[in-house]
Amino acid sequence: MAAGIQIENLSFSYSEEKEVLKNLSLEIRAGEKMGLIGPMGSGKSTLLLHLNGLLTGSGTVKIGDTGVKKDTLPEIRRKVGMVFQNPDDQLFNPTVEEEIAFGPLNFGYSPDEVAEKLKYALEAMRLTGMEKSVSHHLSMGERKRVALATVLALDPEVIALDEPFANLDTPMMMQLLDIINSLSATFIIVSQSLLPLLSCCDRVAIINHGRIVAVGPVKDILQDEELMRNNGLDLGYYKKILRELF
Repeated sequence: MAAGIQIENLSFSYSEEKEVLKNLSLEIRAGEKMGLIGPMGSGKSTLLLHLNGLLTGSGTVKIGDTGVKKDTLPEIRRKVGMVFQNPDDQLFNPTVEEEIAFGPLNFGYSPDEVAEKLKYALEAMRLTGMEKSVSHHLSMGERKRVALATVLALDPEVIALDEPFANLDTPMMMQLLDIINSLSATFIIVSQSLLPLLSCCDRVAIINHGRIVAVGPVKDILQDEELMRNNGLDLGYYKKILRELF
């Protein structure tokens, strides 16, 4: 089951000198795949960290009907799975199967339930046969899939991905896109790799200077060259190369 996301008037500062998110509002429909794009330092990753309460600013964040607050964090962290840009930030168990089973065990699932969730996550992420592999001996792409498998094992309603396509070769990127497109959870995906991001998202939101400046269908946002250029997202360079090649 997927849940919608409702963010209203969210503001956040790491220090008194600089406000990172500024009265930001964004609505994501249940089951939607939403891309979040913008220049470096615009607040994209900071916004993601508010979805499961790792950061807390002023304003409201709701996952489905549940507000993200101190007393709802256990429920929220069942609903929202977060995959960081660097998988090594969330992988800490010796083997792949121990990584994936950790979450369900920590939430008190029975051994049979843990085994079932482990099997599902391994199959979904195409990791079957790698159960005994040492996580930190895997390639970057494989570690990213393990990190996503640790999230899938909890069957979240929302999956937040921070730079999932970074440091992946083309076959691994295509495999990850296939996996994302096959899942029914609500996705919010931050990426500087615009082409793969736009290929898997229903809508895209542009964030700049801590504010949402535009939200719309991928094609509409992509074709607004002035909007893209004004927010550090000019695709003219890619178009020029493609015209010259083809």
